Amino acid sequence: MRKPLDGIKVLELGNFVAAPFAGKIFAEFGAEVIKVEDPKSGDSLRNWRIMHGDTSLWWYVHARNKKSITLNLREQDGQEAVRELVKEADVVIENFRPGTLEKWRIGYEDLKIINPSIIMTRISGYGQTGPYRNKVGFGSIAESMGGIRYLTGFPDRPPVRVGLAVGDSVAGLYAVIGTLMALRAKDMDPLKKGQYVDVALNEAVFSLLEGVLPEYDMKGIVRERTGATLEGIAPSNTYMCADGKYIVIAANSDSIFKRFMNAIGRGDLAESHEFSNNQGRAQQAEYLDQIIEEWTKRHPQKEVQRILDEAGVPVGPIYSIEDIVNDEQFQARDMLEKVTLPDGEDVLIPGIVPKLSETPGSTEWIGPKLGQHNEEILGEKLTVKK
Repeated sequence: MRKPLDGIKVLELGNFVAAPFAGKIFAEFGAEVIKVEDPKSGDSLRNWRIMHGDTSLWWYVHARNKKSITLNLREQDGQEAVRELVKEADVVIENFRPGTLEKWRIGYEDLKIINPSIIMTRISGYGQTGPYRNKVGFGSIAESMGGIRYLTGFPDRPPVRVGLAVGDSVAGLYAVIGTLMALRAKDMDPLKKGQYVDVALNEAVFSLLEGVLPEYDMKGIVRERTGATLEGIAPSNTYMCADGKYIVIAANSDSIFKRFMNAIGRGDLAESHEFSNNQGRAQQAEYLDQIIEEWTKRHPQKEVQRILDEAGVPVGPIYSIEDIVNDEQFQARDMLEKVTLPDGEDVLIPGIVPKLSETPGSTEWIGPKLGQHNEEILGEKLTVKK
């Protein structure tokens, strides 16, 4: 079965998370992704988090369907190899500090002379321009300066981070979106000219801030941390159940709120003009939360879930990874994919997102060994140090 990106060749020069995350998505949907790694150590992610033998388990997810070649980009041979490979490439993805590839004479202006149709997708901390362009950028700093850390946590405690590389992953998604748009623009251009896509980690995070900017600009309001709630939206919170477990309920639309109140035996609040719209409910959010938790504390979590599911109220438990693995919906949607590691052991990895009805993505192989495809890609085409 053909995949939507069959025939697209991507040269991935990135390390760590953001650019490789984008490359992973291209590889899942059929692009030939050639990952360039340092000959000695490879991508740093090979040694991050939990190890299985000498390889990170994260690596097997992050590099699935990619081909690995080794080049020292700091040496002339490695740089020349990139120039040769780019002749047949459609896309180059990189996340070096701005100016680094230019120093090696493999920046966008260099490569577009070789291949005018090339699209170079560049991910950096602060973008390719501006006073911060030369600063070292990392996802955790982008989350801080992009505004999301300021809003994460409880108001009486220091800001906290989400326990995942959110900034890097969001930037990776923008890299994919931007690259696909650039490919589409090239297809429509009679001259088939390429371009470069400039993704900044801090801007990717900043783009998630909803109405925070206009609220500040027009009203002088600085949105603050609110813990498990969203200020100005009610009811939407985390509530304790009778068995000590927690559940999230989001009944903040007018019709859902009515159904919710009727389901918990508070028809008086369902019909109250005072709570008929979100503005009224938001002004008394703490009062509503108190009433709701008084009810949830009388029922175990599964009973709360059943009652509200039947009433058509958005509700769900807070899942650990163990809960996800045992959940029938994740299982039914092929989101728990079993693959075999090089040593013969099986392991679960996340399934492919999104689901395409006619040309779905798939896992063809897990993350390659360092330099596994040197001979295939470099052996007969190039005379370089591998």
